[in-house]
Amino acid sequence: MSDTIPTTADIDLIQRAIPHRYPFLLVDKVRDIVPSKSAVGIKCVTMNEPQFAGHFPGLPVFPGVLLVEALAQTSAVMVSLSLELIDTGAVVYFMGIDKCKFRRKVVPGDVLELHVEALRGGGKVWKFLGRATVDGDVAAECEFMAMIDRSGGAAA
Repeated sequence: MSDTIPTTADIDLIQRAIPHRYPFLLVDKVRDIVPSKSAVGIKCVTMNEPQFAGHFPGLPVFPGVLLVEALAQTSAVMVSLSLELIDTGAVVYFMGIDKCKFRRKVVPGDVLELHVEALRGGGKVWKFLGRATVDGDVAAECEFMAMIDRSGGAAA
């Protein structure tokens, strides 16, 4: 592992680390990256996002499943940087979600902090603890697992 793994990732580096794009790229920045251990993603929630047209009309609430996806994307950026997978086409796929709880609504104007911690990792399968917060209040928390596909998503 290189000693030059960055501790932050701007949107350009995020897009080199994971394949997600509009309207499904849910992380604006990743900071406090500790390789193979933890990271904090930042997601600025705005009314301009497409999910608010239907969830819910007149009462925009950021969907809980997208909170979990944003946590997963944050972890995928951390893994991609940690394993030096930038620009390789490797993909980190969801495998499972456990102990998921939603604690507060997330609405336009909120800034999400997406705290992820690797509980098990280093190989092909990783397990994470994720916690999404707004102004220090927990919005969602869960454990999830992901698998690294270094083939770039190509059929095996």
